[in-house]
Amino acid sequence: MKEMIKYHITEKGISLAEILPGSEIISSTEDILDIMADAGYNGSTGLIIYSETLNKDFFDLKTKIAGDILQKFSNYRMKLAIIGDFSDIKSKSLRDFIRESNKLGVINFVASIDKALARLG
Repeated sequence: MKEMIKYHITEKGISLAEILPGSEIISSTEDILDIMADAGYNGSTGLIIYSETLNKDFFDLKTKIAGDILQKFSNYRMKLAIIGDFSDIKSKSLRDFIRESNKLGVINFVASIDKALARLG
């Protein structure tokens, strides 16, 4: 997978990796593990990705892709921010999932890069 990565250092000195839009689609746990390994190797403790970089099935909770991928972030103690417009989601279960994820703070669904940096940094 050849993704475009930008690294950020927050005001608190925390290193975060951003997978830029236009990168290849993330569709499996193997894809995310490769990205996490690369980011971790480069000193990042958090990852920022854009919703359009995720396979569309990620947002269909019945496929269990989201759960499988997001579990890796808990297992490896790496924070994640997913940037996108989540205001028009019709699925109640997905809206609840996003709200609960944002409360816990390991997985964050945000609207902008600034909000992602603030949540992870």
